[in-house]
Amino acid sequence: MIEDNASFSIRKWNENDRPREKLLVKGKNSLSDSELIAILIGSGNKEESAVALSKRILASVDNQINALGKLSVKQLMNFKGIGEAKAISIVAGLELGRRRKEESVSIIPKINSSIDVFHIMNPIIGDLEHEEFWVLFLNNANKVLQKKQISIGGKTGTLVDPRIVFRSALEFNATAIILTHNHPSGALVPSESDKVLTQKLKQAGLSLDIKLLDHLIITEKDYFSFADQAIL
Repeated sequence: MIEDNASFSIRKWNENDRPREKLLVKGKNSLSDSELIAILIGSGNKEESAVALSKRILASVDNQINALGKLSVKQLMNFKGIGEAKAISIVAGLELGRRRKEESVSIIPKINSSIDVFHIMNPIIGDLEHEEFWVLFLNNANKVLQKKQISIGGKTGTLVDPRIVFRSALEFNATAIILTHNHPSGALVPSESDKVLTQKLKQAGLSLDIKLLDHLIITEKDYFSFADQAIL
């Protein structure tokens, strides 16, 4: 899609309405979500400014930034005034925000409960549209030695090879593991395959003296813990 050269440039706005200038004078916290997105796209279209266009894009996802971050380049290009370059800018900007959130989660020195695991893994897999299976590797004091992605699947499942899990556990000199994976559907009920896999890994760990402490199913806002529900 070709960008319209006659679109409204931010440079032509009243200075008090320019998001860039507002950020410089009043700081980043003074900007609304739509103004921040307007900075990413730079201009609107013949009928609306960049801010107005950004407001319309946000309104399409009920003004939820997380939902906006799930839109693809192709979906964003359905909005008049959003070409490929602008769509890529939005996707890249929101991905940086997601990575910043992930990076800001400090490794908890010791896992005391399932909520600690949720706080570590939710920024990583909570809002994905496909399933990923990750394992936390712990020492005797339940300190996290490492977290590792084991497999990536589709929208309804992912395959896990126990050999990869325990090869990594031995590599990290772990004495315990915690399994985690996400459900893109938002459902927190474990499937039969989830239960079978959990028991399979639990039994495999016993022979290596590596304890399975928990298995969490994680969604965008909540989680299910096998240990909390006493079905481990």
